[in-house]
Parts: sequence; C-alpha cells; structure tokens
Amino acid sequence: MTNKVLSLLSLATKARQTTGGEMLVEKAVKDGKASLVIVSAEASENTKKKFRNMCIYYHVPIYTYGTKEELGKYTGKEFRATVAVLGKDFYDSFIKIFTDMEVTE
Repeated sequence: MTNKVLSLLSLATKARQTTGGEMLVEKAVKDGKASLVIVSAEASENTKKKFRNMCIYYHVPIYTYGTKEELGKYTGKEFRATVAVLGKDFYDSFIKIFTDMEVTE
C-alpha cells in the first residue's frame, strides 16, 4: 500500500494537482480548492490538530500518512509536513487507497 499512495502523490504532483507547505495547504482548503489533505505522521501535534479542525470545518477529508521526507520527495521538495490534493482528478483514487488501508490495517 505504501507505494500506491506515494506513486499517486507523485502523479498528482506531475499533473500540478498538489500543493505543499502549511500556508499553501491552508489557503487551498479555505479557498475550496483542496479535495483532500495529507498530513505527515511526523508533523507536530499542533499541526495535526490545526489541519484536522480546519478540514472538519471545511468538509475536506484529511489523512495522516508517511514521513515528512516521503511527502517531500514525492512532491518534488525536500520535506513537507502537509500536502493538499487539488481538484477532483485524483480524489477517487486517493480515497479508495486510504479506505482500503483502513480496512486492512
């Protein structure tokens, strides 16, 4: 499962359907452009809480996944604690992968 999420994240990034970093992700959520948010498992508890509350308020699915290094590497950056997937092109695929992961784990 690990490779599926990261591979899809890489594809979405190449299609310019992701944004990363706290400020840009927050803006994408508040502007209604984010279809889902991924927060690194290594992110601080404050960051996780901030994005969890924001995503609940704006009705955006949020998932905790991967390391900061993994999220950064697969989005073409060094490190990323938060990544937003933009638009609906990759939404269904991400939801299916994350749903399958929750069922099997």
